[in-house]
Amino acid sequence: MKLSKIESFTNEFVCFVKITTDDGHTGWGQVAPYHADITATVLHRMVAPHVLGLDALNIDALVDLVTEREHKFPGSFLRRAMGGVDTALWDMRGKLEDKSVCELLGGTPGKIRAYASSMKRDITEEDEANRFLKLRDQYGFDAFKFRVGAECGHDVDEWPGRSESIVTKIRSALGPEPALLVDGNSGFSPSRAIELGQHLQDNGISHFEEPCPYWEYHQTREVTNALDIDVTGGEQDCELQNWQHMIDSKVVDIVQPDVCYLGGLSRTLRVAKMAELAGLPVTPHCANLSMVTLFTMHLLRAIPNAGKYLEFSIEGHDYYPWQDNLFVESPYRIVDGQARVTDAPGWGVEINPDWLEKAHYQLSER
Repeated sequence: MKLSKIESFTNEFVCFVKITTDDGHTGWGQVAPYHADITATVLHRMVAPHVLGLDALNIDALVDLVTEREHKFPGSFLRRAMGGVDTALWDMRGKLEDKSVCELLGGTPGKIRAYASSMKRDITEEDEANRFLKLRDQYGFDAFKFRVGAECGHDVDEWPGRSESIVTKIRSALGPEPALLVDGNSGFSPSRAIELGQHLQDNGISHFEEPCPYWEYHQTREVTNALDIDVTGGEQDCELQNWQHMIDSKVVDIVQPDVCYLGGLSRTLRVAKMAELAGLPVTPHCANLSMVTLFTMHLLRAIPNAGKYLEFSIEGHDYYPWQDNLFVESPYRIVDGQARVTDAPGWGVEINPDWLEKAHYQLSER
């Protein structure tokens, strides 16, 4: 079974990928969101020429071949493009075997506890607390993540005092029971992160994500060693050797690969295995409701070291207008604070034909 055709359907934010084999089997995947039109060019220029005509069932070999053939051009855009083919091949294999992807991996369909993930920093402490309360009452969420500091903020808050204030306000509003997580988005120096981390500990926060510039592993490790709460990170890391170094060096307590940023499911499984051998849980990054959250749901239902919960973006049209109308029927429904992986073959989702009709189309053929 040879890979004979790669098609992409793209706008600025999203690029869906369809693969076809020489005997007519198809699958759908997606490259990483944002600048997806650029990634689509990389897909057709630097990925498709190397994988067309090869065994469509040997996914690991295909992604490794691209890495080797394009060894002079490592980095984010190549990995993002590789992920489009990888995830489409997994979908095709699931349809071929009449199994969901999580079943292909040895897992089972079912529920996953989700945490409500806020993307906003320009929201007041009171407004953030109020929308968490509404989400708790409407969907049963019992875990919430919110933002502290400023993105790459050099120890400067979105406004003075916000980081400590929002922690105290949300814990007070939600009470002692819900799990609370915070994301620093590379915002702090080690000394400031440790200072804030002690405030987080005092308020029962369980998860401090990306406290320092993510590329400065030694800074993050300093915070990890100083605090009792879990320090987490890794969403931006797309090279396997960096992941091995991060895990071997005990930079974080919980690893957070992003299936799309890393280059697909196959490479994410390798990171999950590295973490398993080191005794670390995996709580992937999936901060929007394109296909990346669906990929992550299947992964978490299959790996033995899955973390406590699934990241689930709570932002709608006002923040992510490009999420609208991607699917015929959304695979994302939260009931009692939990998402569900179905037993439908492959990823179990159908891309909206109307969306595809409006997208920019490109084709690479054998």
